[in-house]
Amino acid sequence: MKKRMLKKNRHELLLSLLEGNPLLTDEELANKLEVSVQTIRLDRLALGLPELKERALRLASQALNSPNPASQEVVGELLFSEPGSEAISRLVTDESMKLSRYNIVRGHFIFAQANSLAVATAEAPDAITASAKVDFVSPVFPGETLIARARVERKDGKKSWVKIQTKADQRVVFRGQFLVIGLDDPESFNQSLHKLKQQRQLSFDSTE
Repeated sequence: MKKRMLKKNRHELLLSLLEGNPLLTDEELANKLEVSVQTIRLDRLALGLPELKERALRLASQALNSPNPASQEVVGELLFSEPGSEAISRLVTDESMKLSRYNIVRGHFIFAQANSLAVATAEAPDAITASAKVDFVSPVFPGETLIARARVERKDGKKSWVKIQTKADQRVVFRGQFLVIGLDDPESFNQSLHKLKQQRQLSFDSTE
């Protein structure tokens, strides 16, 4: 009876882990649950859970069918997108992204993945980043795969506060809080931007 309870608890934990990160490998799941890889595979079969490759394909298919245009502009590969709620992307780093003298990936690639994902997560046809507070937690090395996850923490009209966390091999490397503003009327926005440019130019001319 006790063994059945332990198995039931393990199944619940397995489901919870995959809900939090559908891209966990059998090896990573086995490590987290302190069981063998074979046990994880048997558990997946018992629960009807697909292999990593199939889970990734499902996520990618859902992301490609997203009606949000910003989802097509994500840096990396968009794996999952639920506008107004959450999204996941993957970026495989390589040698071209590293610093010239150090074996570390440049920060702007990590930021670009996070920023584009935050914009894609906002529930708006078009959106821009108004502000961002970021923390580069750990260096990233060429060849590592970055998994970024975005969650909408709060919404107020056209404004969305999006929290981003990026991991490399289950190691947190980046955190960010983005304020994203939806643009419902591009023509009106472009006109306002043009007026702002004119005002700045007039202000600059008056100081000469």
